[in-house]
Amino acid sequence: MKTTAIKKSRPGKPANYSLIIPPEILERLERLAKATNRSKAFYIKEALQTHLDEIEDGYLALQRLNDKNAKNISTEELRNRLGL
Repeated sequence: MKTTAIKKSRPGKPANYSLIIPPEILERLERLAKATNRSKAFYIKEALQTHLDEIEDGYLALQRLNDKNAKNISTEELRNRLGL
């Protein structure tokens, strides 16, 4: 599945993007927009807002896992520290 984006924006202003959306996703998006009388852009923004936090959290977790200077503790040590 190939998806690319071209950014057209100015700092501090809403950005316009050109996306290449795979046909199967575009068909689903068009059906949903038509069935709900909403725009395709509405659902694209909703999807970004809903999933961006999850993507950022995953990236942060991966960075922490790969941090060679990170101090790790066992579950037992964590329980002791928390008084559990």
